[in-house]
Amino acid sequence: MRLGCRLFVAGLFLLSCRFVHAADADGWFSFTPKPDPFAESAIDLRFLNEKFAGEHGFIAVKEGHFVHSENGQPVRFWAVNGPPHEAKDRSALRQSARMLAKYGVNLVRRHGAVFDKEGEVDAAAVKQAIAIVEEMKAAGIYTHFSVYFPLWFSPRAGHPWLEGYDGRKHPFAALMFNSKFQEKYRGWLKTLLTTPSETTGKTLLEEPALFGLELQNEDSFFFWTFSTDNIPEPQLQILESRFADWLKQKYTSLDAAFAAWKNQKVKRDAPAEGRVSFRPLWNIFNEKSARDQDTAAFLLETQTKFYRDTIVFLRQLGFKGLVTPSNWATASPEIFGPLEKLSYTTGDFIDRHGYFECNHKGDNAAWSVRNGHTYSDRSALRFDAPDPGKLRQFAHPVMDPHYDQKPSMISETTFCRPNRYRSEAPLYFAAYGALQDSDCIVHFALDSSHWSVKPGFWMQQWTLMTPAMMGQFPAAALIYRRGLISRGDLLAQIKLNKTDLLHLKGTPLPQDAALDELRLRDVPQGADVKPGQRIDPLIHYAGRVAVSFVDEPASTTLTDLHPFIDHVTKTVTSSSGELRLDYGKGLLTLNAARAQGVSGALKLAGAIELKDLQVSSDLELGHIIAVSLDEKPLATSGRILLQIMSEERETGHQTESVNGSVKRIVNIGKDPWQVKEFSGTVRFTRPDAANLKVTALDCTGYPGASLGTADQIKLEPTLVYYLMAR
Repeated sequence: MRLGCRLFVAGLFLLSCRFVHAADADGWFSFTPKPDPFAESAIDLRFLNEKFAGEHGFIAVKEGHFVHSENGQPVRFWAVNGPPHEAKDRSALRQSARMLAKYGVNLVRRHGAVFDKEGEVDAAAVKQAIAIVEEMKAAGIYTHFSVYFPLWFSPRAGHPWLEGYDGRKHPFAALMFNSKFQEKYRGWLKTLLTTPSETTGKTLLEEPALFGLELQNEDSFFFWTFSTDNIPEPQLQILESRFADWLKQKYTSLDAAFAAWKNQKVKRDAPAEGRVSFRPLWNIFNEKSARDQDTAAFLLETQTKFYRDTIVFLRQLGFKGLVTPSNWATASPEIFGPLEKLSYTTGDFIDRHGYFECNHKGDNAAWSVRNGHTYSDRSALRFDAPDPGKLRQFAHPVMDPHYDQKPSMISETTFCRPNRYRSEAPLYFAAYGALQDSDCIVHFALDSSHWSVKPGFWMQQWTLMTPAMMGQFPAAALIYRRGLISRGDLLAQIKLNKTDLLHLKGTPLPQDAALDELRLRDVPQGADVKPGQRIDPLIHYAGRVAVSFVDEPASTTLTDLHPFIDHVTKTVTSSSGELRLDYGKGLLTLNAARAQGVSGALKLAGAIELKDLQVSSDLELGHIIAVSLDEKPLATSGRILLQIMSEERETGHQTESVNGSVKRIVNIGKDPWQVKEFSGTVRFTRPDAANLKVTALDCTGYPGASLGTADQIKLEPTLVYYLMAR
């Protein structure tokens, strides 16, 4: 009788799930979660956060990591860019904060201007920023401010303190040298930080829930946007005059400078008017002439001075939060990349941006997905190249060397839509972020708090509220924040001589630089790194890398990577032995005490034996992960979350083939999200597996039917989460 009742109840629950997640005839089901009441749930990770952000003081830096200042406890941040713009009032902000806390988020990066189109303070934006800090705080979530991006500002013709613009150009680089702009900019910061809250009466200077401040987003003298064609004449003349003055200081006269340069000149040079101009960045990092070296030194000094002076201003204002200068790429990761990072060492931590893109092309493809756009499916687990058919490319945003013993952050990253392999992302970031001891991963972007395929007017390629992304946050956040994957050994220590960098000698491990399979013969085969050689970038999948900027001679200490990296079998094993990436197949295996599973080409892999479970599935692309909820090893844990995902698409999404690997979007699709039905078996092999009861959880983590015991779990086609408990 009891068995019959149990099967009857189970059947009702599964029918209910299928009613909520209607299965399509082609093997996909609709992902349509009901509104979340935020009751007790097995996937609710609110308990990982403090009672309120700042409960244990401001976030500080200690021994190269973020810590709570009052107790010294280290903290990692699993974060998002948000909250969404749709969250206009405090009630919506509160709902968004509670949802984020449930899915393991403990920091938001508020990315938006606090100035209007004239460059004056926007009081409404300041008020909203304060509200965000306060409402996130209540859910134990810190806020990080990004308040200036050149693309948000197009100074009009006749602008009083930014001359030469026409209402169409953006002021790239200008903030770093225009003193009037800097004064206005610091006024924005002062207003933001000293305006009293309408709720508490306190200012953000007093608020420990404010994690930090980013000085500028995605701008640099060393990126392609810095060129004489891109800067208006009045602004360019300011910088050229500064360069001339700098040269006079170094050489006593401009004639002496040109003599030292063997009379190398450019068309815009006007020494009689006290101006010296700039060669294109390509020429600088390729030709590396004496003039190029002086140019790089001047640009670095100017950029660094802006960062240093602004940080001094903030500290004198009384700001106790953390500060990072910027986060941008450069025109040459090998030559300019380390100079950019050197300028960031003026701040408290090192930030960067990086996206895993999918050959997405078409009108406005940089920020939208539309009918007629083309793209290619691209797997990070296989290191697929951006261009289909090309050799594997060993570069990915997750690669995270640590600089000058400072914490690291990646404040914008995602796997971009409409790539079918996007579902690789959460476990990929969590596992390799934990291995490299990364301090903060900020996913881009939370453009809605609802499970919508098109939250805004345009469909965007970075939407986070999807089953493949946010739906996998529970296990991923636990892996990363609790360190369920151990940090790897320190495998390389790179000391970069600062003078060498100014002589444009570069680094043996450029960040974000592509290295394809053809170039693997150029990497050192043992522990010796010769001048001009590149370190195998797969080192980041085996352990940690530390880079420091020194006055002593440059040197590299490299562990022999042969035990970890095998290019013949196309595998990388972490130094801890807990992660194994088979990039030939596109399969990641996680085999730690408290987190075990597989991600990627499950059908190709066949049956997989892990420490405490066996996994088999015929999914071409799937992700099956078990994590301990009580911090005990899976071998003894009394509470385990099993999380399943495959791949997602929009309802009605249609494409046509352009060629063998490029697709054209015929219909971008509509709500709701569709998920490919799950299949497979998970068997826990611990002696008491038959005593672990399995409970089905709905797509927001609430319990339903009993599904037997953990010694054999047949995956249900539409269930994302399972709870195993005694």
